[in-house]
Amino acid sequence: MQYLKLNDGTEIPQFGLGVFMVPDGDKTYNAVKDALQIGIRHIDTAHAYQNERSVGRAVKDSGIPREEIWITTKLWPSEYGKGKTSDGIDKMLKRLDTDYIDLLLLHQQFGDYIGAWSDMQKAVKSGKVKSIGLSNFESERLEEVLNFAEIKPSILQVECHPYYQQNALKKRLAPYGIKLESWYPIGHGDKALLNEPVLKQIGKKYGKTSVQVILRWHIQEENIIFPKSTNPVHIKENFNIFDFKLTEEDMNKIRALDKNERYFKMTLEEQERNLGRWKPED
Repeated sequence: MQYLKLNDGTEIPQFGLGVFMVPDGDKTYNAVKDALQIGIRHIDTAHAYQNERSVGRAVKDSGIPREEIWITTKLWPSEYGKGKTSDGIDKMLKRLDTDYIDLLLLHQQFGDYIGAWSDMQKAVKSGKVKSIGLSNFESERLEEVLNFAEIKPSILQVECHPYYQQNALKKRLAPYGIKLESWYPIGHGDKALLNEPVLKQIGKKYGKTSVQVILRWHIQEENIIFPKSTNPVHIKENFNIFDFKLTEEDMNKIRALDKNERYFKMTLEEQERNLGRWKPED
């Protein structure tokens, strides 16, 4: 496992397990338990995923000291606003059955995110939350939060993979020391990406798969990753990337794959309309 130091001084495990769209109950519980057993120490969930309770139960049942496990979760816009967000954080702590959250993110860039940020800063000061950040804030709303924030975001979680490397966004984040977390780290499992000849060639050199090469590239680019899987074999394979290192030539070949092309193409207006149709349960 490798760790990155955040701008607030905390150290985050760079590799984790994501549980997006993994059903609550045994599926999530077993995936988290399997990940923790092989040495993964970072779990990424969200209120919107509706599986925080299973994550919390697996963490508790793992027998691993709580301080050794990093839990990331996210607030949904229905919980944004002064007072409202504080209540949402308390409910989140109960669902996870934990005394604190390691990293709390605003999940989407809609609603009263400024009021929410104010409450998140209070949660840091009270010890309920260790680090705070943003997810999917790629518009000018990113700078709006940065200009308001007393405690700057430590993380921005966005789509990032070899076809969409987020170089321009990283330049915007650099002055603040904000680290980038990647969702869709392997391009949503796109066959075109996974069958790229350059990835296969590099993988053959190290005895690794294209997926492992991509995940290793993320690690060396200092991206934080949490590929999703419920298959214990795949979870272990994904994590088996710390016994080799890509050369600068390898890295440059992968950097050359950048098309500045994302898989998630919904406009801000479409996203906002979709958000209004759904509210996660408590």
